[in-house]
Amino acid sequence: MQPKKKSFLTEVEVLINNIPSICVSFFFLSVVGMNLLANKAIDMKADWLALDTAFLFSWLSFLTMDVITKRFGPRASNIISVLALLGNLLFAFIFWIASVIPGTWSNSGNDMHKDAINEAFDKSYGGTWFIIVGSSAAFLSSAIINNMLNWSLGKLFKRNPNGFCAFALRSYVSTAIAQYIDNFVFAIIVSFNFFDWSIIQVLVASFIKMVAELLFEIIFSPLGYLYLKHMEKENIGKEYLDLYQIELKEMVNEIEPEKQNDDEINNDLDDKDKNLV
Repeated sequence: MQPKKKSFLTEVEVLINNIPSICVSFFFLSVVGMNLLANKAIDMKADWLALDTAFLFSWLSFLTMDVITKRFGPRASNIISVLALLGNLLFAFIFWIASVIPGTWSNSGNDMHKDAINEAFDKSYGGTWFIIVGSSAAFLSSAIINNMLNWSLGKLFKRNPNGFCAFALRSYVSTAIAQYIDNFVFAIIVSFNFFDWSIIQVLVASFIKMVAELLFEIIFSPLGYLYLKHMEKENIGKEYLDLYQIELKEMVNEIEPEKQNDDEINNDLDDKDKNLV
């Protein structure tokens, strides 16, 4: 008999209690970090090239989502993504308050450019409304796409669906597509409308950033897989899985129905043989 599901708030509480704190901490840190680093553009020699430093953090967000999706399912990963987004908005609000408080940043110096440097720090940490809106829309849409696509791709693996190859392929494909969407949505909302980027720059920059982010995930995905296997070995998240994600077992046991059908056919043949005798 399946346990009776409780309210959504109870589900969120159980989920937070079951996902390891280090996993959630890295996820929240990466979301906040990539939005801060999105303020710094990398100098590129060609006019049609554009890239910011947010990719140094964004790969970690998607690798964390891939691990959470594999262990807890896409619904759980979507919930954590929304919580991370809300956390980022809270931090952005706190940074904005800090930027409007009169004072001097320690690295602004004491020369004649002190005020200009101090103002630059305030703008970088305080952010602007269109960057916050653009980054929020881009992250939320790409997170949902990544989680759902990652889960759907996982169902395609009939043999050894819990092996590293299956984990890697579903993660790389979902990350590449979702990261490109994330970069494209942000570039269209922010860079195209407020920084005079051309469509060519939007398309090329979105692709280049996706490649950089995917490269980082390829490098660090073995660590994510090892941590995933650790969670499975230690049965981490059992309470949440038992209460809300019983359907996750279908992926592991998806070959069983076929075996059952084969057994039924064999039983029918045996019965016919008996009748003939």
